[in-house]
Amino acid sequence: VQLQASGGGLVQAGDSLRLSCAASGRTFRPYGMGWFRQAPGKEREFVAAINRSGSTTWYADSVKGRFTISRDNAKNTVYLQMNSLKPEDTAVYYCAVTGYYGDYIQERSYDYWGQGTQVTVSS
Repeated sequence: VQLQASGGGLVQAGDSLRLSCAASGRTFRPYGMGWFRQAPGKEREFVAAINRSGSTTWYADSVKGRFTISRDNAKNTVYLQMNSLKPEDTAVYYCAVTGYYGDYIQERSYDYWGQGTQVTVSS
């Protein structure tokens, strides 16, 4: 299974970006899908996650109300709509998927990871 993330870039504070992550490879139907990020000099942290049906989502407190996670199961793709971006959102964003039920806030719950896409927000 390969994950291809895209949509990162350099934006100004207050702008929006939409990240996408498509899962491909062997027949795979992801259950949980999530986004994590790692800022320079910091550990990777949870950003958002979504269950298989899309009926339940989870967000880090720092992004609640600004970011929205969604998915298209027909395309095995997860999205992260990021609005009102702040300089502190600057990080490499990683998508992750798992074929199992689990605690989707935890990194250890995920089986496959994307390569990361850089998001830089200037003030």
